[in-house]
Amino acid sequence: MTVTPPAQASRPSALRITDMRVAKLKGMPFRSALLRLDTNQGLSGYGEIRDGASASYALMLKSRLVGQNPCDIERLFRRIEQFGGHARQGGGVSGVTMALCDLAGKAYGVPAYMLAGGRFRDAVLVYADTASLPHAEDMGRSLQRRMAMGYRFLKMDLGIDLLEANGVQEGLSFPPAMRASTAVMHPFTGIRLAPRGIDALAAYVDAVRAVIGYEVPLALDHFGHIGVESGIQLGRALAPFALAWLEDLIPWQLTDQWLHLTRSLTTPTCTGEDIYLRRHFEPLIARRAVSVIHPDLATAGGIHETKRIGDRAQEMGMPMALHAAGSPVAFLASVHCAAATENFFVLENHAVDVAAWDDLLEGIDKPLVRNGYAPVPEGPGLGFESLNPDALEAHLDDDEPLTFDMDTSAWDHERSHDRLWS
Repeated sequence: MTVTPPAQASRPSALRITDMRVAKLKGMPFRSALLRLDTNQGLSGYGEIRDGASASYALMLKSRLVGQNPCDIERLFRRIEQFGGHARQGGGVSGVTMALCDLAGKAYGVPAYMLAGGRFRDAVLVYADTASLPHAEDMGRSLQRRMAMGYRFLKMDLGIDLLEANGVQEGLSFPPAMRASTAVMHPFTGIRLAPRGIDALAAYVDAVRAVIGYEVPLALDHFGHIGVESGIQLGRALAPFALAWLEDLIPWQLTDQWLHLTRSLTTPTCTGEDIYLRRHFEPLIARRAVSVIHPDLATAGGIHETKRIGDRAQEMGMPMALHAAGSPVAFLASVHCAAATENFFVLENHAVDVAAWDDLLEGIDKPLVRNGYAPVPEGPGLGFESLNPDALEAHLDDDEPLTFDMDTSAWDHERSHDRLWS
């Protein structure tokens, strides 16, 4: 199907934002929210608020946007960036900037990657995240099915929960109540991997590799809240398996510990999905504390800010992968960013098992991922024309009813003293 750019309603310089609406979704594959910016020329732009984030993070920005020209992407981003934060708190600003890129692209009749400086590739390599299974042989066969779908880059979890699932005794040492804690940061849990635990996890990866072979890259994630010392011990035990990276072994804020971890291992390290804005990536990048930078565009600040993160990493000889765990809207924004960033090398697809995932979008060639790659859309903005109302209705969040039909005028006059200087 050929997508024809819509005719401009008037000069882009006369375009103005008139409204913002939001809709809460579930099963895409997680809970997230879509936002829509409407304009005086009948154009609408779409963005996504990262899974788990409150739609209020975006709605409180509405009063700063109505009446503004969405083509002034950088000016508006600088106006609202102070209202974002790390992890899910960056979702409002990031979602708005996605929608601004969608609108500006539609106004000028060009794809979003052109707004970020043009493209380095016309198809984006995608890696398939795959749910963890207790037994390694089953896990290997599950990954094989991904390969049969065309994926040539894989990721799986290797958490300490696998020890209990496989009946490994004395694989962990931990203080009372810490084993089940997810609210305590890694260095403070006191959870340590014992030799039997390290051996069992290494044997698990060995068995998976025996099924899928060594030609396909395999990354590991979700290790559990172990400290840096156990991370080093485990990472050294996993060295023989030619892994693509070890992801989020410790919290991203701990730059000195990341540097120690990375220098202690021969397997690449990776983090970044919870970091907001380029300046907060800077300590990790400047010190080469990780091997691979891994932002999530729906957290980091949107297409342009994420490209800047990649460009800065490139200066230090570091590649950029992209984390993505949401609907096709954020996925497409990530595809445009990946196309425009030279040192990018692989984008996550966390929705491989979500039936009819890309049915949400209309006016774009499907499937969005073909034989392990996402073709870069040539349509204006993010590359799709509209949302499928039936698919949207099917994925609305019944627990938190919020739809595009609901009036948001209560947010039109939300104000605070925004200036950050006296």
